[in-house]
Amino acid sequence: MTADVLGMIGLGVALVALIIVVSVTRQIGHRDPLNVPRFWRRALFIRPPELPHSEDAPPMFTRNQRIAFVANPTKPGVGQLREQAMRACAIRYLPEPMWFTTTEDDPGIGQAERAVELGADVVVACGGDGTVRAVATGVAHTGASMGIVPMGTGNIFARNFTIPLNDPQAALRLAIDGEEQTVDVGWLDITKPGAEDTPAAHLFLVIAGGGLDAEMVAGADERLKARLGWFAYFFAAVAHLGTKRIAARIAVDGGEATETHMRTVMMGNVGRLPGGLQLIPDASAVDGKLDVATLDARGGIVGWTELFGQVMAQNAGIRDPWWSRVLKASRVDHVRCEEVEVKFHQPQKVQVDGEVLGRASKITARVDPGALHVRVPAGAAEYPPDAPGEDPSI
Repeated sequence: MTADVLGMIGLGVALVALIIVVSVTRQIGHRDPLNVPRFWRRALFIRPPELPHSEDAPPMFTRNQRIAFVANPTKPGVGQLREQAMRACAIRYLPEPMWFTTTEDDPGIGQAERAVELGADVVVACGGDGTVRAVATGVAHTGASMGIVPMGTGNIFARNFTIPLNDPQAALRLAIDGEEQTVDVGWLDITKPGAEDTPAAHLFLVIAGGGLDAEMVAGADERLKARLGWFAYFFAAVAHLGTKRIAARIAVDGGEATETHMRTVMMGNVGRLPGGLQLIPDASAVDGKLDVATLDARGGIVGWTELFGQVMAQNAGIRDPWWSRVLKASRVDHVRCEEVEVKFHQPQKVQVDGEVLGRASKITARVDPGALHVRVPAGAAEYPPDAPGEDPSI
């Protein structure tokens, strides 16, 4: 009799324990399916919760999308990010995401193209500006969207659309659930000395240029970049302040070429740089135009100090009339266009989005309007500037 009672009690305890385990497992499964093995998800009939069917439902409940990630494996935290990406897709009941890593031979273009071929609706670039540019090259004009998890030094394109810089999880959520913004990209055709018949085209999202800006990018010390971030480029620029001015001929939108002397020429798709600096304040990735700026300084330290003052004044919305610059030792000239051609009298270093591409005798930059779809925060899309921003001095 005693044995039967004990058996009944034991069976009751076992049943209660089983009910508790099943209940807890189902609760965990609804919150995070990856924490429950697939067999038990099926055995316990774990299903997505009932969701509201209204226009007010969050984006993650209204999309059925395939996500792919292209990550730079040298960036700290990439391994942890992969786990977070798997979990983020799982809790939204999206297919398991594809995961690609960049290599020295392919910084992300081939991986992005492969992801699109496999049916990716969104390709997320996880890395610095170089990785973002490579993924954009593979995704542009495909219909797929690009998300960004910034993990670099400058993260300039992400800054211009207020994508979270120091919060990978927030950037990850944005890449999956964010609003979609159609943006322009730029293309830079580079003609190198001795290869005039075979110009190479390179996509850029931020700024392309030749002269001092490319020398600055090329001369930035990697150890300083790791310690000081974007400020390391300042020290690289100082080292090249004594170089000779550049002589070149510039033609805008197929017009007559103009002879000019300068320190650097830059073609901007966006204008906001680290530290709140806006080197080309009118540049916008949604206006179907490129903003071209030439910077010049004469007279040694006086000219450079004056140039720095002009750049800071631009950030405050103050600009000198074009005719007054004739009297100054430095000047910033600006024009908005769809295409610009620059022929250097002597080959100059050129760069796109922080990647140095060697020396070129001629560069041609052109805008490619609406070529790319990017996931951005709600209300963070850029808008074309109100003023035309043109300067007749180029």
